[in-house]
Amino acid sequence: MTKIPAEQHFATFVQIVRRLRAECPWDREQTHQSIRHSLIEEAYEVVEAIDERNMEELKLELGDLLLHVALHSVIAEEEKEFTLNDVLKAVNDKLVRRHPHVFGSAKAGSTRDVKANWEKLKLAEGRTSIIDGIPKELPALLRAHRMQEKASKVGFDWTNKEDAWKKVEEEIEELQGAEKTKRQSEVEVEFGDLLFALVNYARFLHINPELALRNSTMKFEKRFKEVEKELKRRGKQPAESTLEEMDEIWNHVKDGPTPQRS
Repeated sequence: MTKIPAEQHFATFVQIVRRLRAECPWDREQTHQSIRHSLIEEAYEVVEAIDERNMEELKLELGDLLLHVALHSVIAEEEKEFTLNDVLKAVNDKLVRRHPHVFGSAKAGSTRDVKANWEKLKLAEGRTSIIDGIPKELPALLRAHRMQEKASKVGFDWTNKEDAWKKVEEEIEELQGAEKTKRQSEVEVEFGDLLFALVNYARFLHINPELALRNSTMKFEKRFKEVEKELKRRGKQPAESTLEEMDEIWNHVKDGPTPQRS
């Protein structure tokens, strides 16, 4: 059986999107603004499939994400803003331009060199700050992490993790001091500073804080559902139980089942 090239599948895909815009009432009504939230959701569904190592689901979710790229491009075509071809040309040009060590004569012997060159090239393209270009829609932990990474590339950083941890301890003390004032606005500011310092320390541990918190949240979700399941087996709801009982079940779930002797 002859294998259909990807280019042909892509052409068919674009034709389908154009037809949906022309013939489907729902698709025809959509705007950049009306589907922006769905784009974010689709991106997170891609991430979830990656986290779960579900390749079949990842294949489907990447298709859904690609649909949004095509749909936004077709909407822009209709509004005479830009075309899908413009989008493809722009990303091709950018990839070549920002990888002169691959497509040109520049040298880059390490990942660090590549990242440093990347930031210089972005500034040459018209950005006024090294920390420009970080989307405001990013989750706060991830945005803080990306901002600190960018500042670090130009030397604005602690020299070692011990100094970064001292900053965490300093922010803890300031938070405790703010609590004594009982001014909620000040407590919130200091709590934010503490989170920012922890994000900074995470970089020195080579940890992405967004992923770390995501994993801890998923772990809590799984364990709490096990607590609910055990309470249900006992004929109870969480609201009908005591903290001591739930904590006892939690610790059992956390420790895992006791190994059986053979």
